[in-house]
Amino acid sequence: MNKKELHLGAVITEHRRKRGVTQEELAEHMGVSKASVSKWETGSTYPDITLLPRLAAFFGLTVDELLGYEPQLTKEEIRRLYHEICRRFAEEPFSAGMAVCRETAKEYFSCFPLLLQIGALILNHFMLADSPEQGQRAIEEALLLLRRVRQESGDAGLIAQAVNLEALCLLQLGRAEEIFPLLGAAPMLRMAPEPLLSQAYQAVGNSREAEKLLQVGIYQSALELSSLLTAYLENRKGDAAAFQETCDRAFAVIKAFRLEALHPSTPLTLYLTAAQGFLELGNREKALELLERYTDLATSAIFPIRLHGDPYFDLLNEWLEENLMLGSAPPRDDDVIKKDIAAALTENPAFAPLHAEPEFQAFCRRFAKEMTL
Repeated sequence: MNKKELHLGAVITEHRRKRGVTQEELAEHMGVSKASVSKWETGSTYPDITLLPRLAAFFGLTVDELLGYEPQLTKEEIRRLYHEICRRFAEEPFSAGMAVCRETAKEYFSCFPLLLQIGALILNHFMLADSPEQGQRAIEEALLLLRRVRQESGDAGLIAQAVNLEALCLLQLGRAEEIFPLLGAAPMLRMAPEPLLSQAYQAVGNSREAEKLLQVGIYQSALELSSLLTAYLENRKGDAAAFQETCDRAFAVIKAFRLEALHPSTPLTLYLTAAQGFLELGNREKALELLERYTDLATSAIFPIRLHGDPYFDLLNEWLEENLMLGSAPPRDDDVIKKDIAAALTENPAFAPLHAEPEFQAFCRRFAKEMTL
């Protein structure tokens, strides 16, 4: 893992020359020898820590600027670090990935966008822990990082993301009662900002940005609606007719916006949830039908998984790269995603009643063969 280095010598040399000061003059001001200043500039030695404030003041810099230390990472640097740690989680023991998370968070403890991503990264990988207890401890570490972002970042966008991820941590930790004061028990009526923003862009003559914003709003709303309907299925399991209607509406959203191609994880979650619900309702035939859809999609050409647009959402790719910290890449390594998708069917205790069914056994064989697990 490449860390940012201190560049004290180069900074001293640059600012001394800008001010037209010789090494002798700087040495006299600092009360040291010319040889000491020369060694500072070549990096062979460093000034005594007590001299740093006076040296910074001489050049009109902060101590951080003098050291050449940058506590904030760029979006590209955060993206690189995230994917590097993702690979560590995929290829090494869980404890090794967590060690890198801790080290990186300590190194850049004031870089709130990075802390948010490390919290999200832990939430996306805690299931790889060697034991439930280790996984719970990892979530608690993520919770502390996300809470720091929420309480100290001062960035509205980061705070909103941190709140949602913090709530997810609390849910995983079995502390649901703490979510209500965090999110609010009764959500306010929401109004999408995209229509107003698009009108504003149109008014200043930027029709392309107006169209891009509306595309993004439609795309995000389709994903959100599908997720809400999937969650609603859990509440409709006691009523077969209501459960079927909710499924029909969710399937309609998936089809209308071609989410199997655009965002396969959303329909995969829907098909799996619906299959479990139909099985609980005693409809084995419908459950197997949905598991077949799940298997067909999971073993199709969806890897490598990347967020992307299509001819309808033709400006989406540009927006993804400009605005998402990870760009079009998923939050986990493809190999980890494959294993989770397969295990959600083959190792799911909810589907134990289907294990003797030839169709279910065929699905398991397809995962073993086509996903090369």
